Amino acid sequence: MQDNSKRQFYVSQDIYASLSQRFLNLLIDTLLELLLFFILLVLIAANIEATGEKAFINNLGTNTILQYTITTSIALLYYNICEIFTARTVGKYFTQTIVVDENGEKPSHETILIRSLCRLIPFNAFSFLGISGRGWHDTISKTYVVNKNLLAEKKRLFYSAAQDENDNSGN
Repeated sequence: MQDNSKRQFYVSQDIYASLSQRFLNLLIDTLLELLLFFILLVLIAANIEATGEKAFINNLGTNTILQYTITTSIALLYYNICEIFTARTVGKYFTQTIVVDENGEKPSHETILIRSLCRLIPFNAFSFLGISGRGWHDTISKTYVVNKNLLAEKKRLFYSAAQDENDNSGN
């Protein structure tokens, strides 16, 4: 009798992105968020010059909630757009890492949204100090940041071995 059940690949710790890669991802992505914030401020300033309405810019300098709302919105948009469509941010492209689910596949839109929202947890950055090297936004969303090339190689080996097992069991 032939076993038709298919073995499933699972991400293992040996392909996790290193802490230095994760830190570089954070650094690059934070710089890009700051650039997006600067571009937004330039657009707001241009609009103010065109309309003469200065109340918003005056309020922005003193309203902490407004500042937090804008920077949070930029971060959520940045991470969601990048990771929903490509499972990578600019920082992850640079470090050759990628976000995956437990099976090494691109996470769902909902999972990425949860991941992005978890980044807003205060002290999330300190969650990397644990042994696993995974932050709260990883563990809560059940995602992993892994080395893209190691993932591809490990999956190739896993599925070729599974195919060989299927071929041998059919004989």
